[in-house]
Amino acid sequence: MGTVVVGYVPKPEGEAALATAISEAKLRGSKLVVVNSHRGGSEFDQDKARLAESEMESVRKTLDDSGVDYDIRQLVRGFEPAEDLISLAEANSAELLVIGLRRRSPVGKLILGSNAQRILLDAHCPVLAVKAD
Repeated sequence: MGTVVVGYVPKPEGEAALATAISEAKLRGSKLVVVNSHRGGSEFDQDKARLAESEMESVRKTLDDSGVDYDIRQLVRGFEPAEDLISLAEANSAELLVIGLRRRSPVGKLILGSNAQRILLDAHCPVLAVKAD
C-alpha cells in the first residue's frame, strides 16, 4: 500500500489540500498521512496547543467519514513546515505530496511562498499543489 502525505492548516487552502488528498488516497488505494506542523517556540503556548488539537478533531471526523486509512501527525519541533512535510514524505516513502496554495495578487504571483517553493523544489516525490475555491 502506498502513501499520500498532505500538509494541513486550518485555512481554506488546507481544507482544499485535505479534500484533494483524500480523493487521491482513495483513487490510489493508499494510506493518508496528514501533517499539521507548528514552528513552536515561546509563542506556542498551552492555549494554542489546545486550539490546534480542537481544530484537528474536525479533520479526524472528515477522515473517519471518508473511509480512508489515515494517520495524523501534529508536529511542534521548531522546524519549518516544509522541512516537516519533506521529511515525513521521505520517511513514509510517499508516492504523492499534496499542499495547498493561497491565492495571490498579480505581483504576489511573482514570488511563491517560501514553504511551497521549498517543497516543490526539494520533495523526492511528485507534489500536487491545489488552490482553495
